[in-house]
Amino acid sequence: MYRYDITDKTLVRQRVAQFRDQTQRFLKGALSEDEFRHLRLRNGLYLQRHAPMLRIAIPYGLLSATQLRALAKIARTYDHGYGHFTTRQNLQFNWPKLEQVPDILAELAEVEMHSIQTSGNCIRNTTSDHLAGITPDELEDPRPWCEIIRQWSTFHPEFSYLPRKFKIAVTGAPQDRAASLVHDVGVHIVRGPNGELGFEILAGGGLGRTPIIGQVVREFLPREHLLSYLEAVLRIYNLEGRRDNLTKARIKILVKSLGIEEFRRRVEAEWALIRDSRLRVAEAEVARIRGFFTPPAYLKLADTDPAAGKDAAFRAWYRYNTVEHKVPGYRAVYISLKKPDVAPGDATDAQMELIADLSDRYSFGEVRVTHTQNLLLADVEQDKTFELWQSLAGAGLATPNIGTLTDMICCPGLDFCSLANAGSIDVAKLINERFDDYDYLYDLGELDVKMSGCMNACGHHHVGNIGILGVDKGGEEWYQITIGGAAGADASLGSVIGPSVAKVDVPETIARLLAVYVEQRRADERFIDTVRRLGVKPFKERVYAAPVAA
Repeated sequence: MYRYDITDKTLVRQRVAQFRDQTQRFLKGALSEDEFRHLRLRNGLYLQRHAPMLRIAIPYGLLSATQLRALAKIARTYDHGYGHFTTRQNLQFNWPKLEQVPDILAELAEVEMHSIQTSGNCIRNTTSDHLAGITPDELEDPRPWCEIIRQWSTFHPEFSYLPRKFKIAVTGAPQDRAASLVHDVGVHIVRGPNGELGFEILAGGGLGRTPIIGQVVREFLPREHLLSYLEAVLRIYNLEGRRDNLTKARIKILVKSLGIEEFRRRVEAEWALIRDSRLRVAEAEVARIRGFFTPPAYLKLADTDPAAGKDAAFRAWYRYNTVEHKVPGYRAVYISLKKPDVAPGDATDAQMELIADLSDRYSFGEVRVTHTQNLLLADVEQDKTFELWQSLAGAGLATPNIGTLTDMICCPGLDFCSLANAGSIDVAKLINERFDDYDYLYDLGELDVKMSGCMNACGHHHVGNIGILGVDKGGEEWYQITIGGAAGADASLGSVIGPSVAKVDVPETIARLLAVYVEQRRADERFIDTVRRLGVKPFKERVYAAPVAA
């Protein structure tokens, strides 16, 4: 992983000192709430329902064991003993005291971490594929390019006050595990006409009140021009994006209003002016950054079947919570943060410390945060997965549900967020209680359930195979259900099935949707495939059918 140099360390420590002074002045009354608001947002600090929320940057989801232990210590010392991992591969603390936030940032700086640009109208944390560098279907490891983007975008003077927040995702494999098509900009590593590697650039994706799938701006961009092209996209957005209406300020609205052809024309015209500027990425610089991501010292191992002869619980976990590695004899292991009685994405300080220890023992001291709010040990020897499973199971971290209905993406909802209209965590609990039969879950196969407590769509409900949106009806919590959404390379937006349902009826509504799927599916057909083939009508009819008389 990338390691800070003296410039990085100096910048982060200066920012900590700066924010400490700003916080002290605010607490003394020398700064107004309005003056302080922009300063705290630039440091990842929000005011939520009960306490401030601090969002920590985890660049492209990569953590060292040392960094994870530091996060555990902060959770124990300054919070309520846990942290919440998000869909943007970040970590949020929901209970810090305002006066202690500078101390938290100072402790983060000691382990090369910060909260810079995790909020505000700037370029946010660049996200990527959590299987980067290890998946067999990858064209190239995207993490060095994420790091190049991170260094370019951090403290960028021209893009510190954009019309709205701006999010970039980079992938290097055909299977998009970073939801790049619903980002402001998606960067895909692809092969050019002569077999050379470069980038496909998409723009205008996003969720929220106006969900839109991103469109291709350039089919192939030579790799040395990545930063200049991103700069051209940002310049057009910064100049012409809406600043008079918060709900219409994202780049997706600009792309939609101009049309992709006109947007592309303007970007290309701007790019022609700067393509050969200092922003050109030299191969020497790419090689330097790539040097931080050299593969670990893998052993020469043969592929084995560690599940053979083991009990059913381990076999289920191995099947669903581990995936193929490009190096023989290794597996990538998902650590499920979706235990039924825990808020999705939450991990306690003790669990974080255990995972850090296990990463040192089994995975070269590295932990990854996934887009789906789980953690990952990327480089585990196959023959050691059983003993790893035993350690995880003892800590409530081995729920064998990755990719199933109960592996839900879920925002904090009304429990914490000041913007939420309805709860999410309690609905997740109801769903887990209703669907507790693993044989049934496994029979359903791949199924993405995503839930948000408001239209801001932090839970990505628009692109869930089943999406759940909390709405307020006269002070009561109701839930709008969509089906047919997807976030991968075949990204699509879900369709509303009908009127919203009461909180207690959400699990039964899902059960009725699944009953149609089980009855109508073809061999090897996923839920999303069945919805696309049949359309919404049969699902809607089943959900809103009158109850059968006793």
